[in-house]
Amino acid sequence: MRNRIKELRSKAGWTQEELGAKAGVSRQTIISIEGGRYDPSLSLALKLAALLGENVESLFLPEEE
Repeated sequence: MRNRIKELRSKAGWTQEELGAKAGVSRQTIISIEGGRYDPSLSLALKLAALLGENVESLFLPEEE
């Protein structure tokens, strides 16, 4: 699954650590999500979407085939 977290986090002017703190997760978790190595739980996806001012559907995108 692709995501726009890095793009939106940068646009907000936040570091990975800052976004992690706001979302209640570690910087490593944010790194893993941004890199596509970890798909967050629904509750974390909703929290990230709210923090970044997006809906989940526009934040997380299916892989193109």
